[in-house]
Amino acid sequence: MNFNLSEAIEVLEKTPRTLESFLLGLSEGWLHGNEGEGTWNTMQIIDHLIDGETTNWIPRLQMILEDGESKSFPPFDRFAHLQQKPEQTLVEKIKEFKRLREDNITKLKVLMDSENKLEQTGIHAAFGVVKARELISTWVVHDLTHITQIVRVMAKRYRLDVGPWEEYLGVLKK
Repeated sequence: MNFNLSEAIEVLEKTPRTLESFLLGLSEGWLHGNEGEGTWNTMQIIDHLIDGETTNWIPRLQMILEDGESKSFPPFDRFAHLQQKPEQTLVEKIKEFKRLREDNITKLKVLMDSENKLEQTGIHAAFGVVKARELISTWVVHDLTHITQIVRVMAKRYRLDVGPWEEYLGVLKK
């Protein structure tokens, strides 16, 4: 196993700053492009990350630590962000994500005050028994997945413009 809580926190702490540094100041075309019908643009991906901060990671970790295997996690609607409040600016979205993430990192550090807690288990409706360590690992990989998704969506905006070089641009192949 490669999991290390302090290393996981390093990535979780950097995600909002990474998005802020990479995205703020870009033209609207970069923020609203997608990969086709039923896919998300950069703004929607950030909305999804915000939704996860409020309804997914810490609430599920608290359930593992407080309820163990006595209750199943409530379902997480991965598409709830598509029906949310009126459009915020990118600056507002990233500011909200950053604030929520900082609060959640603080909660995570308080909740995971012992290595033994990493092996505590809860019940996921689809997967069955899951460990706190697995949930936190998934949180980290989820961040990395969506950072990758943002980069891929943005790259595909120029897919037709790169001409024959597309052959060498792996980000355009998925």
